[in-house]
Amino acid sequence: MQRALEQARAAAAVGEVPVGAVIVLGDRLISEGHNGTRTRQDPTAHAEMVALRGAADRLGWDLLDATLYVSLEPCAMCAGALVLARIRRLVYGAPDPKAGMCGSLACLVQDSRLNHRLEVTPEVLAEDAAELLRAFFRERRG
Repeated sequence: MQRALEQARAAAAVGEVPVGAVIVLGDRLISEGHNGTRTRQDPTAHAEMVALRGAADRLGWDLLDATLYVSLEPCAMCAGALVLARIRRLVYGAPDPKAGMCGSLACLVQDSRLNHRLEVTPEVLAEDAAELLRAFFRERRG
C-alpha cells in the first residue's frame, strides 16, 4: 500500500487528483500508475485503469492471481474493470462516499450476479490516503 501512496503523491506533483495504484503478483510488482485524467486528457486514465493496462501489457488480460492496491476506493468504471480482469484481491485506502463502488455506495466487485468476485480489504492506511486528498483539494481551493 505504501507504493500506491507514493504513486498518489506523484499524481499530486503533476496536478492530478492524488490516487495511486499498484498491481502485485506474488511478491512481484507487475504494474503501477496514478491518475492521469487531466494530463492525458482521458477520462478513463484513473490510477487503477493505468495500472491494469500496464499489467495486461505484461501478462495479458486475465490477472486471476493478482492483487491491486489503490489509495482510494474504486469507482464504478474501475470496479467493473477489476471484475473483468479477474483480479483476485483489492486492497484500498480511503473510502469514497460519493463514488466508491467497493463498499461505500455499493459493492460491484462482490456482486453475486457477476461471474467473478474479488476479495476486498478496505481502509488500509486510510487516514494517510485521505490526508493526501484533503491537502490536495485544500491547496486547489487556495
